[in-house]
Amino acid sequence: MGKIIAIANQKGGVGKTTTTINLAASLAAEGQRTLIIDADPQANATSGYGIDPKTMPSSIYECLVDDYPIDGSQVATCCEGLDLVGSRIDLAGAEIELINKPARENVLKRAISSVTDKYDYILIDCSPSLGLITVNALTAADSVIIPVQAEYFALEGITKLLNTIRIIKSRLNPSLEIEGFLLTMYDARLRLANQIYEELKGHFGSMVFDSVIPRNIRLSEAPSHGLPVILYDPLSRGSTSHIALAKELIAKNS
Repeated sequence: MGKIIAIANQKGGVGKTTTTINLAASLAAEGQRTLIIDADPQANATSGYGIDPKTMPSSIYECLVDDYPIDGSQVATCCEGLDLVGSRIDLAGAEIELINKPARENVLKRAISSVTDKYDYILIDCSPSLGLITVNALTAADSVIIPVQAEYFALEGITKLLNTIRIIKSRLNPSLEIEGFLLTMYDARLRLANQIYEELKGHFGSMVFDSVIPRNIRLSEAPSHGLPVILYDPLSRGSTSHIALAKELIAKNS
């Protein structure tokens, strides 16, 4: 049974999609069968792998709104052992179309159930909102990775997300856990970045990943080439940090 992990934070620009793309590739490189579900209408996890939405048999939109099976909607990526269920801009309208569905918060959970035996890890890239699609992702997930940018205002946004997770845990998904807080865009030279890491550790202790994701130009460049950084520049700090994160995640769940 594969572990389903939502990568979520309602604050934009904290590295959710970058984490999803590169953690998934690193997990696959470590021999884990992995699936990405791009649950963001911006479809950056899809384009980040160089996948043209027109070439996809169906997207997560059809799976949510028209009950297409997820098994058959996957496309292979450039990484062996890594598949992706892509997104299209249509997904922006899915929130309205889901309103009248029975048990609308559980649509994604029901859809994913058909593929959990095929994968070791299923990563859901969430949009920077706490709307119905993100609620679906958190209801379907076993756990949440929360990327936190190494800047002051990033800490302020965590409270709202934690409150949402508490509500979903109490009403929709009692088994939902926080997999960990992941510090992103980290620059060890900056005192503020180190202070934020210490504050996170002080508040959340072992729930903070030891691995941190540095600011790295290769991480920023890789999506424009349709590649994860592990294939674009395997020796870069962006690549080695995500491999370390994948190993830490595997060890945590073994």
